Amino acid sequence: MAPSNVLRCCQRVVGWIPVIFIALVVCWSYYAYVIELCVFTIQSIGEKVVYLVVFHLSFIMFVWSYWKTIFTSPARPSKEFSLIKSDKEQYDREERPETQQEILKKAAKDLPVYTRTANGAIRYCDRCQVIKPDRCHHCSACDMCVLKMDHHCPWVNNCVGFSNYKYFMLFLAYSLLYCLFIAATVLQYFIKFWTLCRRKSSANCPKGDLPDTHAKFHVLFLFFVAAMFFISLLSLFSYHCWLVSKNRSTIEAFRAPVFRNGPDKNGFSLGMTKNIKQVYGDQVKYWLLPIFTSLGDGCSYPTRLVNQDVEQPNTINHSEPAKNITEGQSLPPRPLSESQNRLLGGSDQHWVDDESDEDSSKAFAVPNQNVSVSIDQESTKRLT
Repeated sequence: MAPSNVLRCCQRVVGWIPVIFIALVVCWSYYAYVIELCVFTIQSIGEKVVYLVVFHLSFIMFVWSYWKTIFTSPARPSKEFSLIKSDKEQYDREERPETQQEILKKAAKDLPVYTRTANGAIRYCDRCQVIKPDRCHHCSACDMCVLKMDHHCPWVNNCVGFSNYKYFMLFLAYSLLYCLFIAATVLQYFIKFWTLCRRKSSANCPKGDLPDTHAKFHVLFLFFVAAMFFISLLSLFSYHCWLVSKNRSTIEAFRAPVFRNGPDKNGFSLGMTKNIKQVYGDQVKYWLLPIFTSLGDGCSYPTRLVNQDVEQPNTINHSEPAKNITEGQSLPPRPLSESQNRLLGGSDQHWVDDESDEDSSKAFAVPNQNVSVSIDQESTKRLT
């Protein structure tokens, strides 16, 4: 077996260690809550029934969403983003980056690709040999390109992306609910066992206090573990809720996607309601269930483009009608950033898109007052 294959196998085995640790903690928490707390410690039958019903509901949803997050394979780019054989051979033969970019531009002409590299080039993965769709990135841990990649999570040993991002969000939500419920219901028994431990003897306890049994150690540690996980998960869940409301991935939050007119951190934001539906789907009744309801195919996304990209004339996108520069003539506006939207909101300026922007802008940027003055000067010369 080659050394690289041995290293890859070792990485896969090591990758399951955090998942096994979480699984062991969850199994112990189930035993400590159900057996040690509800069966041996709580005396009230009604309290036992209520606690067990709510606990098992949260436990089932937590385990279900966690399982789906782990074992849902990351979505890869479709075959249409791969170069055809002739283009692939020509790309491999070429050594000049400029010629390689021409090959990629030709191949991506009819693809819904709007983002670029920082240098304005077509995003191409040499490892997977595919043109990267928008929001797609290569995961070194998974060794594959992942659609709408958010991050690689060691606690699920999987890459979080388009195919399982909803499951990941539900996993965080139900794990928070699971820890909060345990901490809230265990608190009163934690206090009783804690005071019992400080007195060091059940003989000194008032009548009605808990007896000194081995259950106290499980209850004490159960509260500490639940509170610790709740605090640590709360910040992570809050951060991802903010990302969902802005329709960004973790990668896009740190590095804004680059469009033809430059970086735009809100390029994929469609408003909070539509952003949430992009992840959870149109039907609210399925939002809390770990079943796939996310919108789209993972390869193309609606953007804040005012009109379709001039380099993809055959690609239909969510857009607004182009504004007329002159009567009967229209030019497609460019993607707008927040600052550009504010600037263009109260003016009659128009984007002139093409490589001849500078020359065209000079032609259209002549103020009307200067034109009238020059005409008056010429007429005055003729009269004199």
